[in-house]
Amino acid sequence: MTDRAAFAARAAACEAQVVAMTQALVAIPSPNPPGDTRAVAEAAAALIRRNVPGAEIALHPTSDSVTNLVAILRGHAPGRRLVFNGHLDTYPVNEALPWTVPPLGGLLREGRLYGRGAADMKGGLAASIAAMALLAQHRELWRGEAVLTLAGDEESMGPLGSQWLLENSPEARGDATIIGDAGSPRVLRFGEKGFLWIELEATGRASHGAHVHLGINALDRLCAALDAVRGLRALQPRPPAAVTAAIAAAQPISEPLSGAGEAEVLAAVTVNIGRIEGGTSTNLVPAAARAGADIRLPVGITCAEAEAALTAALAPHEGVTCRILRRFEPSHTDPSHEIVRRAAAVAAEVLGTPCAVNMRVGGSDARLHRMAGLPTIVYGPTPHNMGGADEYVLVEELRQVAQVHALTALDFLAA
Repeated sequence: MTDRAAFAARAAACEAQVVAMTQALVAIPSPNPPGDTRAVAEAAAALIRRNVPGAEIALHPTSDSVTNLVAILRGHAPGRRLVFNGHLDTYPVNEALPWTVPPLGGLLREGRLYGRGAADMKGGLAASIAAMALLAQHRELWRGEAVLTLAGDEESMGPLGSQWLLENSPEARGDATIIGDAGSPRVLRFGEKGFLWIELEATGRASHGAHVHLGINALDRLCAALDAVRGLRALQPRPPAAVTAAIAAAQPISEPLSGAGEAEVLAAVTVNIGRIEGGTSTNLVPAAARAGADIRLPVGITCAEAEAALTAALAPHEGVTCRILRRFEPSHTDPSHEIVRRAAAVAAEVLGTPCAVNMRVGGSDARLHRMAGLPTIVYGPTPHNMGGADEYVLVEELRQVAQVHALTALDFLAA
């Protein structure tokens, strides 16, 4: 048996370890809001000390409640640096939901591990720690550094987690990044859409509903403006040919998992009107109205282009103002990059079937790593009931993700 085959065999036997670590992390609440990750960061540090001998661990508090973690493991000689990244915070537990299991219990039942954050993304964190543990046991097989960065404010997309680490911790930057965020072992994600979150405000003039000729209806103005915003769906992106080809090639595997129409959504500008407020009574003409919209941008169109189109679309609409709440560019790593190719090959090896290589519709801290110029992929377990009652992850997928993280790291750092 070759050294790599022996390593792969040990990776295939990591299920009990990754399950136990997931349970330990799920047991520590870290809902965002409020976003207090101090206790779970300490728990993660304890797991790393116990399972990854020789790791250098540093905790980085960036506010009264947010704490990040960086763990560094060194191989037998100088070489490249591979970074595992993940987030410590979760959606709120919300015990008012119809939970049938203890929300923080980490209950195992019929191949499922239940609990808030089990899928998003404490299972992914455990998989990365398990990969680090395997690398620690076989330092003679690889060079360079394996680094684990755990961020405290991903759910709120704030600046105190991965962004702070990338700006302040040199070890957070490497030659490639693997993020175990929620997804599917069948699909490796190399990019994600950008977004503009906007708020529209419309003003009018109040009057009685019987005397509409004396008023100006702010909701009428707002609805017309929202129709103009929806017109941004017609914008035509200009993605690289490799991205277009990857989305098309992934469709037969990815869409049965993520829903029919995913490929179309990945390639198009989408507009979701998520909130509308206005008026005080049915028989009064409203003087003010407000709406929020989520505009998602595919690779091939910039925020500046979308904002220019938005400004032009709203220009004719009197009494309407627009404010941009959040702005992030689309991001991707070239599908032919070494980290993408190696991870896809390992996933096919572990799963015994081809792995789709695709974009991601949702946002993650991967965008921050790519914005910093770092080749980045997302590969994690399938989220079941994410953010809802009885969130769970499949135990088999925890093992598979840990195997892929470990073997991809070994292949990358031994090259």
